[in-house]
Amino acid sequence: MSNEMATNIDTNDHGEPHEDNISGRLNWLRAGVLGANDGIVSTAGIVIGVAGATTNRTVLITAGIAGLAAGAMSMAVGEYVSVSTQRDTEKALLTKERRELEETPDEELEELTGIYEAKGIPRALAEEVAHHLTAHDALGAHAEAELGIDPDNLTSPTHAAIASFIAFTLGSLLPLLAITLPPMSWRVPVTVIAVVLALAGTGLLAARLGSAPVGRSLWRNVIGGLVAMAVTYGVGMLVGRAI
Repeated sequence: MSNEMATNIDTNDHGEPHEDNISGRLNWLRAGVLGANDGIVSTAGIVIGVAGATTNRTVLITAGIAGLAAGAMSMAVGEYVSVSTQRDTEKALLTKERRELEETPDEELEELTGIYEAKGIPRALAEEVAHHLTAHDALGAHAEAELGIDPDNLTSPTHAAIASFIAFTLGSLLPLLAITLPPMSWRVPVTVIAVVLALAGTGLLAARLGSAPVGRSLWRNVIGGLVAMAVTYGVGMLVGRAI
């Protein structure tokens, strides 16, 4: 088999580089959409609930900003911890794989050959591909084939935390502005309409990114937000009357 053929198999088996980049960007975008969605629903629930208890604009703004700050920090910290744990696990697996390549190279080569053979490549060709990939980048080839990890493209906990913080904050600003800017009698209706439209947008975008049915994703998003606002508004009214 020529080097050109081996290179083509290398590229096809590992996925085209631009496809990997697109996949990574879609994952980040999907996470951003979900973070914004959480910000919309969480903050809308808080301000609508407080609006059920009081009409004081200062109280509404204070509650909304507090909810925004707490939610954004919670999202950022949670994402940082989650991605850090994943990254630590991936690093441990890569360290183990690196050690196995140094201590038992023949066994690792046979294992890689078996992986390609199991995908339908003839034994002789699978051996040649395994030799070629190991000579080119042993750790990268074995880690991606055996573990599904790209050693050169581990997720950054800091980037994930910042992205979640920004997404949640942007999502939270909509209900916060909608509840505080209009006149008192319009605050709740305007907020509900704004939130419904925003959730319809994030539901549509999430469905497109995930190649899922648009209608189901959109209505699930909108109905969930409406239920959350109805419950918190009812609780706010009960608490406000009790106090």
